[in-house]
Amino acid sequence: MPNRRLTDKELQDLFRPLYEQVTGRMQELSRGASDLLWALRRKLAKSLVYDERGTPMHRRRIKTLKRAEQQGLCAICREPLPERGAVLDRLEAMQGYTLANTRLLCRECDERVQAERKYT
Repeated sequence: MPNRRLTDKELQDLFRPLYEQVTGRMQELSRGASDLLWALRRKLAKSLVYDERGTPMHRRRIKTLKRAEQQGLCAICREPLPERGAVLDRLEAMQGYTLANTRLLCRECDERVQAERKYT
């Protein structure tokens, strides 16, 4: 299932006003202090990423459980996973990082999957 994208109308009617409101509010809150504005932007970006992807600890836990569930093998090629660098792949991105919606892949299989999905 392809990831949901905003239409041109949604970008214009929903996203643009939201973005302008948020960035304007950060400008107000920072009162001209560029270091505070930078820190607010950074914290907001990080929090939004966590809303979508979960925290690094959450993903690490899922990876550990998936490695055990898959008996240390790549979910596609069935070769042993590397100790470092295995990739936690979401089957449907919008469903998030859950045990049911993920698989652990070796880097080569992940690159192939991403190319097939046209993400690279």
